[in-house]
Amino acid sequence: MTENNAEKSVSVVARTPSLTAQAIACVVTVPTFKRPEQLLNTLHSLASQATERPFAVIVMENEAEERAGANAAAPLFADGTFNGLVIIAHKRGNCCAYNAGWETALKEFPNFRYLAVIDDDELASPHWLENLCSTAERFEADIVGGPQVPVFAKPAHERWATHPVFAPPYGETGTVPALFSSGNLLLSRRVLEAMPRPFLDLRFNFMGGGDSDFLSRASQKGFRLAWSAEAETQEIVPERRVERDWIRARALRNGVISTLVEKKKRSNQGFGKLRVFAKSLALLAASPFRGALGLATTGSASTAMYPVYVGLGRVMAEFGYANEQYREPEKN
Repeated sequence: MTENNAEKSVSVVARTPSLTAQAIACVVTVPTFKRPEQLLNTLHSLASQATERPFAVIVMENEAEERAGANAAAPLFADGTFNGLVIIAHKRGNCCAYNAGWETALKEFPNFRYLAVIDDDELASPHWLENLCSTAERFEADIVGGPQVPVFAKPAHERWATHPVFAPPYGETGTVPALFSSGNLLLSRRVLEAMPRPFLDLRFNFMGGGDSDFLSRASQKGFRLAWSAEAETQEIVPERRVERDWIRARALRNGVISTLVEKKKRSNQGFGKLRVFAKSLALLAASPFRGALGLATTGSASTAMYPVYVGLGRVMAEFGYANEQYREPEKN
């Protein structure tokens, strides 16, 4: 399919000819940016899903000029290797890509029940989609998260697997009080239909955290959250991401996001901002003690420093600090 007017925020560049939109029960959205080889690996893992649920894939290319991911994937959608669409999200930024894919899903597939999300640096386990959907049905959940199991570039890096930056937040399947990431996620259609647009707040576009904010707001609306420990994806972790400056930057960023999300959550409460600031100061004050406990438990200095950096990030956010790690993706 030829591209529509490039001035549009979203354009379709490929569509599977035999795609029957009305029959699709699940949509899997895959944002991508300058990772064509990894994207193809992700798509092949999706094509190997063991499920009887009819599903389609939407690839959201967020690099509107060179379009390496779209160029690699489009022929394989056009020839039927993969089932679904390839779109260009012309407005740059993580949140713009997600919003484009989710809006396209609602527009193109009138009968889907669930929308899943997987990143272009992940591989879906064979029963990934089925496990997400069955967990939603088993626990009557509107939103389900799953573990992103890190796969490191070198065996020596495996020691980082239990670090808070990489370790999943939960270990068992069941309902949970909160979810934080869209890297491995399932949303029911009714969540998308109920949430205001844009789905992800563009203020998080280059920082990350738009997904955490969205999930927090969805929880406030009363949507039920669950975790599927069996719905694993493997996340490819490049060597860059085990360097100390990247770990430190990610911990600071997590603290910033925590403050911003909580401020939005408490925006209608009396003294809400003051309460958030007080909590940030308290967490920073307690962080050396939490760090000491982490050091005694794990023997890892980096793990020990994590709560300290998160506390610092929370306080720094009060003074306008924003660590936009996605602004320069080559350093991420």
